[in-house]
Amino acid sequence: MEEIILEVEKRQQLGKSEVRDLRQKGYIPAIIYGQGKESLPVKVSHKQFIQLVHQYHNIENMIINLRIKDEVRQKSRACLIKEIQYDPVDGDITHIDFNQISLTKEIKVNIPIKTKGQPIGVKQEGGSLEHILWEVEVECLPTDIPEHIEVDVSQLKIGEAIHIKDISFPKGVRVLNDPEAIVVSVSVPMKEELAVAEEVTTTQEPEVIKEKKQLPLEEKIEE
Repeated sequence: MEEIILEVEKRQQLGKSEVRDLRQKGYIPAIIYGQGKESLPVKVSHKQFIQLVHQYHNIENMIINLRIKDEVRQKSRACLIKEIQYDPVDGDITHIDFNQISLTKEIKVNIPIKTKGQPIGVKQEGGSLEHILWEVEVECLPTDIPEHIEVDVSQLKIGEAIHIKDISFPKGVRVLNDPEAIVVSVSVPMKEELAVAEEVTTTQEPEVIKEKKQLPLEEKIEE
């Protein structure tokens, strides 16, 4: 796995006005949460972090080594992004939560699923590919986290599906999803589905509406 290094600085500004001032100066306020350690408020260069986001599309599942500027012991902290907060108006990043992790302890993460190839059922039979499960939860060492899980769908025909149990995962990566869960499937063409539905409708016998029996005049009077 490629090593990602990001320099951060400790920050003393914790109030709203101070945080607003940080953003205006080109920083993103952040905090590092440690396992059994006191959390550490830091600030991150907005420009550098945006470059990482553009370079690594799955940055949330990648280990980021944070180097704290001016720290006496220049030892980087291995972290995963816990949460990225965005401004609801302009969509800009307003805050980042980092989780400091141990490289020797397994963790649970969600990994995106990507498909490879075009199914036979799509290009030859006119079906459509249904991508049902877009990510899978796995447990592994931080150094074994895969960037994504690739699923070859080229041999799928109409009515066929790929389940979690059909996928080969990298060594050291344990999947936590239901083995029977469907990841992708190929469904029948939409026109064919409509044709079947219409055929079922036309073959059904029409409902017989029974007319109300009219009573003789004398019986009506007696009532």
